[in-house]
Amino acid sequence: MSQNSNTQQPSLVGGHAEYVKGAAQATIGDLTGSHAWKSSGEQAKAHGADVMKAASETRDPATQGFGKVEEVAGKVTGCEGMVKEGTASKKPE
Repeated sequence: MSQNSNTQQPSLVGGHAEYVKGAAQATIGDLTGSHAWKSSGEQAKAHGADVMKAASETRDPATQGFGKVEEVAGKVTGCEGMVKEGTASKKPE
């Protein structure tokens, strides 16, 4: 029985979600003085960044991008990589 190859591909959206979750955990750790929360958050951010990098390397923006939505989300979150990926995958208007 073969597995779906898409489930094994790094996910750009999943990487961003993990990064944002990690940033929130690290912030909570900073605010509460909890080393465990801060450490866990920093680890999640690093893993999310690694996943995003891997997903970007294997992705064809012309066929797998989210376009304007991704570009705007990148601007809102301050993620330059997401802005770049969104711009590269925008469809002509």
